[in-house]
Amino acid sequence: MTRASAGEPGDDDGGSVVYDLDPDCTAEDIERNTPYLAAINGIVDYGVFVDLSESVSGLVHESVLEGTYRVGDELVVELESVRDNGDMAFEPADVDDYTLESVSHDYSLTGTNRLEANVGDQIHLEGKVVQVKQTGGPTIFHVTDEHGVVPCAAFEEAGVRAYPTIEIDDVVRVTGTPEYREDSVQVEVDGLSKLEDEEADDARKRIEEALDSRAQPHDVEPLIDWPAFEKLRPDLREVATLLRRTVLEGRPIRVRHHADGDGMCAAVPVQIALERFIADVHEDENAPRHLIKRLPAKAPFYEMEDATRDLNFALEDREKHGQQLPLLLMLDNGSTAEDVPAYETLAHYDIPIAVVDHHHPDPDAVEHLLDAHVNPYLHDEDYRITTGMCCVELARMIYPDLTDELRHIPAVAGLSDRSKANAMDDYLELAAEEGYDEQRLQDLSEALDYAAFWLRYNSGDKLIQDLLQIDGSDEQHHRELVSFFADRGRAEVDDQLDAAMSHVEHEDLDNGAHLYRIDVENYAHRFTYPAPGKTTGEIHDRKIEETGDPVITVGYGPDFAVLRSDGVRLDIPQMVSELEAEVPGGGVSGGGHLVVGSIKFVKGKREEVIDALVEKMEDAEIDEALSSAAPIDD
Repeated sequence: MTRASAGEPGDDDGGSVVYDLDPDCTAEDIERNTPYLAAINGIVDYGVFVDLSESVSGLVHESVLEGTYRVGDELVVELESVRDNGDMAFEPADVDDYTLESVSHDYSLTGTNRLEANVGDQIHLEGKVVQVKQTGGPTIFHVTDEHGVVPCAAFEEAGVRAYPTIEIDDVVRVTGTPEYREDSVQVEVDGLSKLEDEEADDARKRIEEALDSRAQPHDVEPLIDWPAFEKLRPDLREVATLLRRTVLEGRPIRVRHHADGDGMCAAVPVQIALERFIADVHEDENAPRHLIKRLPAKAPFYEMEDATRDLNFALEDREKHGQQLPLLLMLDNGSTAEDVPAYETLAHYDIPIAVVDHHHPDPDAVEHLLDAHVNPYLHDEDYRITTGMCCVELARMIYPDLTDELRHIPAVAGLSDRSKANAMDDYLELAAEEGYDEQRLQDLSEALDYAAFWLRYNSGDKLIQDLLQIDGSDEQHHRELVSFFADRGRAEVDDQLDAAMSHVEHEDLDNGAHLYRIDVENYAHRFTYPAPGKTTGEIHDRKIEETGDPVITVGYGPDFAVLRSDGVRLDIPQMVSELEAEVPGGGVSGGGHLVVGSIKFVKGKREEVIDALVEKMEDAEIDEALSSAAPIDD
């Protein structure tokens, strides 16, 4: 037992010490020949019954008592005997002046990593509450310690909140029995108490230090040797640490990503890595399904529609399921000023945000709103390092056992975004070692784009995993599915271009570039595949094949334009900023990569905006070494 002074020091002439048991002390804390403070709780003919704590009581026989007593009187006693059935007998202790010292229970704690070995036995567990869920029966407290997270079921009565003073982030001690519930281990609670003061501080410090250590990402060797990419690795480690720590704390994660090939090559590996890590950390087998959600975003930024929807779902989950508010992970999106209103909305609820992106960033606008940010532009690199390439390494830092399933994914991401990075040859070679030649990778890229279009706002988890052949997808089924989707996608692209190509307008710019324009609103099929961005990109690629010269292609509608450029030194984010100032009332916004992007404006200013845009293109320098590196953001 642990003793701590609870009174004034005894007199110099040798005052006695009497021990006062804390309420949670048990018979294990009782020692012979030691005086304890007791309270009389009952009087019978043959003696008095005394309580030393909530679970320690016994009889003081009338033969050793002198005087008269009443219920509630205090009495100093010593242990006399313990019967075979556990009943205790006490006798009065011979003390006069004394000092009280409190005794706290010495708990032999069982970590969440040892619950299965103790199924059916009473255990003691200390941890931090990370979720409180009220069911139609018990209250479920999810508690994290140094090793993992376990649900603890406490029953007051059906649908009634047990231990109503216990809240998320409290440090608690749970006494209970581990039992199997639907193939998961759950602790059936006998007692639950909040730790206070120094005891709480010590437990919290112990848990936090352990979680900090477990949150550290794995030190994995990169899939290829790429000096340019090495600059980003410390930032990726920061995001990996944040995500692992989020899992260990039981906080949900909401993944938002651009709905294209690179975006899915970024998001799906990270999603699976987090699901597997969650399964390792949480005793509840349903935890991966509840704690991570992946959702595509059609726009090349975080729209207010998506942000308010995400926030509403998060608040409902907190109300219904007692969850913490989630961390938002933005992938292949999220680095620009257009994201700021959505981020500021989440900031009202202190929702942490991490971004991995390769679009041209506006760091002054977004950095103060982000908890972590990875972008090649922040290290003087550019969009040729795709988000999918970054996130495969991020997934491996989180859960390295995924590596063999991910070796082909960076090549798919690079082809999807048409990356001209020097490392593409190495990624293609790595994929070839896994049986993915370049044609198969191109088919997979086309299939992803096609699937993403028809999935729209649905994550399509199993379908995308089958297309990417991750997480145990069948090889033959994967090949058949990719072939079907790729063939359908290409056929529909051909149908679109058959209708559109005759309406493409051509102009020779003064700087020697070919400019091609098309009104995709009136001269391309609407609401079908491919979308305006991809339609513009496909027209651009065909014109490159025809001319071999510097080419700019613009596809426009009533209030938008999408741009592609090869061999012309454009800076689309800069052009957008200039147009905002030069076209008053134009409502100009947009951005993207330097030579690939999109612009929005008000319908009545379309002609003025596009004419001003063409003038800027005409002033741009020709650079035959420069080529587009990503598909248009739809």
